[in-house]
Amino acid sequence: MINSEDGFTLLESLFVLSVFLIIASISAFVFKSQFVSLEKQQFISQLRADLLYGQQYAMSHQVLVTVNILPEENSYYLREGYNKGFLIKREIPEVVTIKEGSMKLFFQFKPDGNINRFGSFLIKVDKVWYRMTFLIGKGRFYVAKE
Repeated sequence: MINSEDGFTLLESLFVLSVFLIIASISAFVFKSQFVSLEKQQFISQLRADLLYGQQYAMSHQVLVTVNILPEENSYYLREGYNKGFLIKREIPEVVTIKEGSMKLFFQFKPDGNINRFGSFLIKVDKVWYRMTFLIGKGRFYVAKE
């Protein structure tokens, strides 16, 4: 009687498992760098969306919306008035630095949608500088690469 057992040896199984682990670990490093890159791009887009939301909220509810960017605490928030609850509170990623430019990092959207200050501040994402500029009248703003 011939004893034939079809299957893989322990050595073959370990070889396949080690190749799989190597490929999985390489892909983890590739995806991590893409995640960091997306996080950087996402921050400016999220900040713009939050500011537009604050402006729309001020106009639709006819209230004052306060925006306060706190670089030392790595966060920013929007709130109705001065002391009501937060509309939005977000963390600033570690790779992002925000510095005052010609305007303070504390401003308000009035009930008509205008901003109480105008000017710009700087945002450094990794090694690239951006300038967020608020124009006089109608609360318009834009972001430009430095």
